[in-house]
Amino acid sequence: MGALYEKHSLHEEITNLPQWKQQAYQTFTSMLIDTNTYPCVPARQGFLDNQLRFCFVSDPRETKASEELATALKTYGNHARSFGNYTSLAVFFETPEDMIRNYSVEDYRNLFWNALNQVTAYDEQPWPEAIPQEPEHHEWEFCFAGEPYFAFCATPAHRKRKSRYFPYFMIAFQPRWVFEDLNGNTTFGRKMKNIIRKRLLQYDGVPGHPDLKWYGEEDNHEWKQYFLSDDDESPSKCPFMRMKEKMSSFLQ
Repeated sequence: MGALYEKHSLHEEITNLPQWKQQAYQTFTSMLIDTNTYPCVPARQGFLDNQLRFCFVSDPRETKASEELATALKTYGNHARSFGNYTSLAVFFETPEDMIRNYSVEDYRNLFWNALNQVTAYDEQPWPEAIPQEPEHHEWEFCFAGEPYFAFCATPAHRKRKSRYFPYFMIAFQPRWVFEDLNGNTTFGRKMKNIIRKRLLQYDGVPGHPDLKWYGEEDNHEWKQYFLSDDDESPSKCPFMRMKEKMSSFLQ
């Protein structure tokens, strides 16, 4: 696992894949295109235009999952700009039944941050100079192989926020450059934000989480938006740690 797919190749190979991979991809496809209600319009457009890439990764509790994720991110980052302006990488993790039955939102939150902490140990490139290394800085973003990413997590445990529910543990990585025109400094960005927030309210049936803000605003923290609680609560401190010690310190 760890290989990248695009939708056409997945459509051709889908029946040859393990059942959980088939279900994850088919659910994702239905979520984005069946009713045109999914809040993130750019993600839907990216799928329709074959700009998204997909990856299947092992049980996130297993050490090999981090290596598989690192391989996928490195490969994706090397080619992402050729995929289109609405590209992102959707990573589906094998999620055994015991996790689905027993894991809470907080358990999945820990899995998410463990995944980022562990995969960063495989990063061979220095942190980008333009991105602060302190997550509390309003311009911080998760980076891998020199590329800043917005990370979006969905889990089987989310119930109130439908937009953060997925039957498998999933992380989507969006390169920061895809947001160049989707920000508060452009007419298009402001219009798109209003559309997405309106669709989010309709989709979830609850007000948007208070942590949803614009990148770069001084009261914004990107890390809080990566993994949203099912309610309006948020952690007080970012769990991300980028350490230069040996990889084993993460993988023990």
